[in-house]
Amino acid sequence: MAKSAPHRAALGKAKPTRTLRRVGDLAAAGLIAPEARLPLERVAARYAVALTPDLAGLIDPADPADPIARQFLPDARELARAPEERADPIGDAAHSPVKGIVHRYPDRVLLTPVHVCPVYCRFCFRRETVGPGGANLTPAETAAALGYIRAHGEIFEVILTGGDPLSLSPAKLGALIAAIGAIPHVQVIRIHTRAPVAAPGIVTRELVRALRSKKALYVVLHCNHPREVTAKLKAAALRLAKAGVPLLSQSVLLKGVNDDAATLESLFRAFVAARIKPYYLHHPDLAPGTGHFRTGIGEGRSLMRQLRGRLSGLAQPTYVLDVPGGHGKVPVGPTYAEEQSEGWLVEDPGGRRHRYPPERGE
Repeated sequence: MAKSAPHRAALGKAKPTRTLRRVGDLAAAGLIAPEARLPLERVAARYAVALTPDLAGLIDPADPADPIARQFLPDARELARAPEERADPIGDAAHSPVKGIVHRYPDRVLLTPVHVCPVYCRFCFRRETVGPGGANLTPAETAAALGYIRAHGEIFEVILTGGDPLSLSPAKLGALIAAIGAIPHVQVIRIHTRAPVAAPGIVTRELVRALRSKKALYVVLHCNHPREVTAKLKAAALRLAKAGVPLLSQSVLLKGVNDDAATLESLFRAFVAARIKPYYLHHPDLAPGTGHFRTGIGEGRSLMRQLRGRLSGLAQPTYVLDVPGGHGKVPVGPTYAEEQSEGWLVEDPGGRRHRYPPERGE
């Protein structure tokens, strides 16, 4: 971590038993130095802070470059905004016909019933809209959002996001899933969540019952470092898998957290071993104050190329970029085939090039 990040106290503090929501809480837990409080209070006044006991317990306070701390502890650099950064970096607002709905692609919509999360990532692309001040959809707004989905027969898939949908009570989440599942043309429901990573105990029998649907329902877990794939998370994933819920992952490529091949390899292997299919590796979005997390696309491509020869296809996510301005998500990973005047030139995982189809005798 860069020098502007707060130094942390030595090991020895007890593990927190409640979510830490103020800079003073972080200092009391020994996660930031007392002298760092004032500048970090300014950050917390701008962007929400929350750190669950489970994630706090993964932090090594003696390590100034701890990758878990980097994701969740406020950093003074968050108040430095680069010219290219945007409050709405992927252009959700331009594709929101009614409150709570984002309809960017013809066959699917985002539905955002809540604007709070159990933990706040310092690199979040929705950091301008999520937090304790964000209101959940009212019953009338939820009804209007569901009405929009019913009126658009082209919608095949509904993605619950937010905030974190698992912040809803199991009863409210189950009712929402049932309402979506009752729409004939909707065939797939997807839930994007960080909650089982931040607080694995949230995956209770009641929650698993709430996720039951006659329609295909997928849970996509956000997780960025192999240390986050704890025994508790694996147990939670197993409970979901036993209930017939397919699990996918999405991760963000973050400088100082997972921007090396060994860490990514360990992360994706941990996912697969926990019955979680690696789905997306996101290039960081241009959210305000997140420049210290961003790598270059060239670096990301190089990492994905290194992983191609080290991991099976089952463990390979797609490296993607959400094009700023609301233009959609596209793969930006390395390419291995180049069209020639006659056939193709194809590169193997070891970097050797071959003609395809091969010439006679090759």
